[in-house]
Amino acid sequence: MTNPKKRIAIFGSTGSVGTQTLQVIAAHPDLFEVEILTAQTNDELLIQQAIQFNPNAVVIGDQSKYAGVKQALAKTHVKVFAGEKALEEAAAFDSYDIMVAAIVGFAGLKSVMQAIDHGKAVALANKETLVVAGDIVMKRALENRVPIIPVDSEHSAIFQCLVGETRNRIEKVILTASGGPFLGKKPNFLVNVKRDHALQHPNWNMGAKISVDSATLMNKGLEMIEAKWLFNLAPSQIQAVIHPQSIIHSMVQFEDGSIKAQMGMPDMKLPIQYALSFPHRIPNDFPRFDFKKISTLTFEDPDTKTFRNLALATDALHKGGNLPCILNAANEIAVWAFLRNRIGFLDMTEVIEKTADKLPFIAQPTMQEYVESDGEARSYAASLIKL
Repeated sequence: MTNPKKRIAIFGSTGSVGTQTLQVIAAHPDLFEVEILTAQTNDELLIQQAIQFNPNAVVIGDQSKYAGVKQALAKTHVKVFAGEKALEEAAAFDSYDIMVAAIVGFAGLKSVMQAIDHGKAVALANKETLVVAGDIVMKRALENRVPIIPVDSEHSAIFQCLVGETRNRIEKVILTASGGPFLGKKPNFLVNVKRDHALQHPNWNMGAKISVDSATLMNKGLEMIEAKWLFNLAPSQIQAVIHPQSIIHSMVQFEDGSIKAQMGMPDMKLPIQYALSFPHRIPNDFPRFDFKKISTLTFEDPDTKTFRNLALATDALHKGGNLPCILNAANEIAVWAFLRNRIGFLDMTEVIEKTADKLPFIAQPTMQEYVESDGEARSYAASLIKL
């Protein structure tokens, strides 16, 4: 390939997806180069990354760390910016080809919108962007002819299954869930669960927020909402099943009953690499799946009576409007509190349910109303926890 290198902007470069994206880039220096790196607070790792990958610019969200980053990179050509506004401005730079949107939570929305408005392809690892304002984000992407390529392993799987199927009607998509560390457990066990238990995911290496969401099954609920927008589906076309081995990453069933599945080892670097190299596949030395070693793949319905977060998210998927936005905001506050041992594992569901019941429903929100719903939900959820 004689094509010039693809220039990558990684928003959230010090998190789990960001660091794995840099591993993929490091393995293919002939295909990719780093243009922008951003982090919120982890200045030390951001500095290391900037020295190794020599981007054009870095942004540290926490302005109090600006001087330290600036000084550490003084002998390089890397431009250093700081603060929330700088994150948005960097997303509007013309100097990159594709943004890896890996900022966790609602905080990632503004930079994604900027990238779309400036005609940049987005490799989307931030599912909350579509959960919060999927209708507006996808409409804007369509207007600007911007590809949104999913990085979540489940949505990457569906995306891969749909290549070459554009004219064929989808009957349903089946999102697989590992079930997390507490698969099969009942509420009397979950009452005593602490943060360290919840962070021990059996199959995937993920950041703290997503690990807790996986343990409560909220992650699967958010992914169902994301799938609706990414693939233009009705809620009735989206199903979740528990698949503890995490080998089938998701499936698509077509109107003739045929099912396509995308399989592989549970390794986030694979969907990351696919998003960066799309529409091509490129070689790698990641571990390969061996059918002789895992002889059984199993599937079961999720236990939504115990893991009620999934039921709350499914309800939000069907009702739509600003309810997914409220659900997401309350969940972010609840997970934050749980990770600091302020509330118990099952209390997270209580906080989310009470917040969803309390806030007014808006059927077709504007972007401003999404932002306001997010803020109100956070305040109310925090007041329940007495933060």
